[in-house]
Amino acid sequence: MPPRLNFWSACRALSLQTRVFAQGPQPGPAAVARGLADNTTSRLPPHDNSSALPPSMLPMNQQPTSSENEAALNQLRLIEYGLNPLDPAVEGHKYGLPELPLPTEKHTKHRYDAVIHQITRLLMRDGKLAKAQRDMAMILNYLRTSPPPRLDPSKPLLPGAPPAHHLPLDPVLYLGLAIDSVAPLVKMRGFKGLAGGGKSLEVPMPLRARQRRRTAFLWILDVVNRKPSKGSGRTMFPHRVAEEIVAVVEGRSSVWDRRLQVHKLGTANRANLMNANIKGKL
Repeated sequence: MPPRLNFWSACRALSLQTRVFAQGPQPGPAAVARGLADNTTSRLPPHDNSSALPPSMLPMNQQPTSSENEAALNQLRLIEYGLNPLDPAVEGHKYGLPELPLPTEKHTKHRYDAVIHQITRLLMRDGKLAKAQRDMAMILNYLRTSPPPRLDPSKPLLPGAPPAHHLPLDPVLYLGLAIDSVAPLVKMRGFKGLAGGGKSLEVPMPLRARQRRRTAFLWILDVVNRKPSKGSGRTMFPHRVAEEIVAVVEGRSSVWDRRLQVHKLGTANRANLMNANIKGKL
């Protein structure tokens, strides 16, 4: 049986329609924070209250520092590490200042042995220092790989020289010992017209260490240049010089006779040192 249509049934039908309800107020930040208490990060906007505090109440890492304060703090850190903050070797230097005077091997121009440096310059021709250094390296390598020399008791080396089987272990010492052992102690200097009849007066003069080594090595080069070449190549000249060095140590070189001749001449003319004409010229 169909429902009866009247005014009241029509009102009941209209009352069943849905309508939008007005939204209530949104929960505040505190309510959201309470609802998300298990969350470690807060959704509240960051708020910096440090700007409202005076500088004296701020933490040490947030206080404004000047250049003087930074320098003072750095000095405190150095004291904490056990260093002297006023040490001039530490101030302004990452690795500190070197100790003075510098050792010889620390200088760029004096990093080589004194004998090697001088002999290399004597080997140089036409300003070709690189070639002279290469020849010196070949000479030292020859001395290093050669068998121990057989020493001659009649022509001894310098006092305090190491045993013969130790010389190839140190080629720099090998070369220096050979040159210093055959180096002359004096040279003959002539004074013209003082011997009478226009003759020169020969007077022995002492030599310094560098002069002695220069004279000895020039004698060795003279012997090497007079020997016939065994072939061609960039290694022939250094090998001939090294062979002559070995001959000097073994007493087979003619440089020994030249040294003995100079010493005999100096001994024979040592009385000329008392000549009255040369007293003011020495």
